[in-house]
Amino acid sequence: MRFLSGDDSSGYARVLTSRPFKFPQDHGSHPEFRSEWWYFTGNLAGADERRFGFELTLFRFALAPDRPDRASAWGTNQVWMAHLSLTDAQADRFVTAERFSREALGLAGYQPEPFSLWLEDWSVVSEGPDFFPLRLTAGTEEGELGLTLTALKDPVSHGEDGLDRKGPETGNASHYYSFTRLQATGDIRVGQREDRVNGLAWMDREWGTSALSRSLEGWDWFALQLSDGRDLMYYRLRSAQGESSPYSAGSLVEADGRHRALSPQDVSVAVLEYWQSPVTGVRYPVSWQLAVPEAELSLEIRPLLPQQELDLTVRYWEGAVVVTGTGQSEGLSGRGYLELTGY
Repeated sequence: MRFLSGDDSSGYARVLTSRPFKFPQDHGSHPEFRSEWWYFTGNLAGADERRFGFELTLFRFALAPDRPDRASAWGTNQVWMAHLSLTDAQADRFVTAERFSREALGLAGYQPEPFSLWLEDWSVVSEGPDFFPLRLTAGTEEGELGLTLTALKDPVSHGEDGLDRKGPETGNASHYYSFTRLQATGDIRVGQREDRVNGLAWMDREWGTSALSRSLEGWDWFALQLSDGRDLMYYRLRSAQGESSPYSAGSLVEADGRHRALSPQDVSVAVLEYWQSPVTGVRYPVSWQLAVPEAELSLEIRPLLPQQELDLTVRYWEGAVVVTGTGQSEGLSGRGYLELTGY
């Protein structure tokens, strides 16, 4: 994942201190930082409880800290990338696509009123004067997505009041918040089949200029929505030897929206099962045991489909998962998303 972090950070803004998030401004772009993303995932149900998963992510990358000084409609220092994936469990099908464009000539970008992100005809747009409801639209010949999202909980700041450290280096941090529980309704098409769907979605927002220590190889990221109303996010930063970084972290969100930070001492994770990609040969840990003893959580996490590898410009495994387990002396179920990078 070196694509998401380079060495030359001179001239860019850095994440150095905590700061209160300001909405709706912070939903928008921060071009003074080198990179940022708007990241949506979710688990959906169609007719006869047919199960689907989706990911739609828009990334902005700065090529240089300053805008070009030449007068040209093509002139820009920003490029955009978007990823789309659709999982149809019953059809045993996983669809992926990506797009790139420069922030010029209206091909990609952001505008504040109404809130709009777009890369060509893939878009995230507010449907009213407020940020929510949001309309997500993206598609290819193999599949497409049209969803409306509404927030069931307030946003959650991760780390130290939104400053999320990724390592000991100065400025190696991001500003990071999430909407951990969104109601999703709309339509999905995988292949020729179209379904009316509803379910739960998740939104992550993160921006910064440095994202990964050079000693680290990747991360394992969990975003889980549980049947007792709690939501859990945890990322395990991982060295090339498979060791966990002390800067691994997360958040546990209660049903009423209260939340607390999670450290590596709070969370234990263990791999239950691997899957090897027949396309790339990469072996991914797709099933996990995750426990938060202080919160009385013991969870087993299994993929909706094993084959949810995105073999794109950036190769990683990102997929819908099913959760079972126990919490506070009762049985739990849940849905979520798992991201595996650096394998």
